[in-house]
Amino acid sequence: MIIVMRPNATHEEINHICDKVRELGLTPQLSRGVHRTIIAVIGEDEKLMVKPLEAFPGVDSVVPIQKAFKLASRDFRAEPTEFDMGGGVTVGGKKIHVMAGPCSVEGREMLLKTAEAVKQSGATFLRGGAYKPRTSPYAFQGLGEEGLKYLREAADTFQLKVVTEVMDPRNVELVARYSDMLQIGARNMQNFDLLKECGSSPRPVLLKRGLSATVQELLLSAEYMLSKGNFSVIVGERGIRTFETATRNTVDINAIPVIKAESHLPVLVDPSHGTGKRDYVLPIARASIAAGADALMIEVHPNPEEAKSDGPQSLRLPQFEALMKDLKVIAAAVGREI
Repeated sequence: MIIVMRPNATHEEINHICDKVRELGLTPQLSRGVHRTIIAVIGEDEKLMVKPLEAFPGVDSVVPIQKAFKLASRDFRAEPTEFDMGGGVTVGGKKIHVMAGPCSVEGREMLLKTAEAVKQSGATFLRGGAYKPRTSPYAFQGLGEEGLKYLREAADTFQLKVVTEVMDPRNVELVARYSDMLQIGARNMQNFDLLKECGSSPRPVLLKRGLSATVQELLLSAEYMLSKGNFSVIVGERGIRTFETATRNTVDINAIPVIKAESHLPVLVDPSHGTGKRDYVLPIARASIAAGADALMIEVHPNPEEAKSDGPQSLRLPQFEALMKDLKVIAAAVGREI
């Protein structure tokens, strides 16, 4: 249920409505748009029937939200969400951000070399896994906190933001200490305890789509974090599992305009995990920007042949530089910039 306030509603009237909602045992969430304020009410809609809120000063209407994902829907917020991460980095605006780096943090020198190169090419985020969920328990699992320290050092050295994966609700505070954005990977998209913990964190969150998840399921997972008060969420398309075996996954380009039509949240695409092959990363990255993506995540490694994970899909440093030059042209053609 949403309460639409009149364009001229005062702060006192808005606060009064929020107080009344809390008295009913419900939770109000404010969305201040360009022309009016909307208050989403979280909880049992039936409780709203106790008081005729339409009669309160400043209220224009009380409208039920039919979507299952209420706070993530366009009904709650018509304008696209933008969130400021400091240092001139705003996610969801005109600028398309590129998050680049190795799949796994393998060592300090390698990471510093990669960070310097991706920064020079125009990336704004350094990506890399300190904790790596792997299909095999015998595969490289990451360096843990040591890897987080390397990420923070490399990012600070070259003025980049850090995005890295958190896998366990107990590690959210630790990972947030070293990162600027928390990543929830595809395998954890419906780890509801993790979603709630990240929703209570002050850090923005990148939520990746699950291997076989629908768009609605992805947005419902985002809803967990929004319902906890964290609206700095970007949802990520990284390919879904289909019958096709020519690529690692099938990148759902359709999901970009669908999510943007249904939700106000910004959208990221990961063509590296989506295709699993470096030769396909460039065309899918181009298509993603043309379709309206707000960010890209690209795996880059100085020596992919020696990578401890995802070497076949990792771009070499010169390839990433060439990719960024191409993407700047595509971005300009659709009224964006990189």
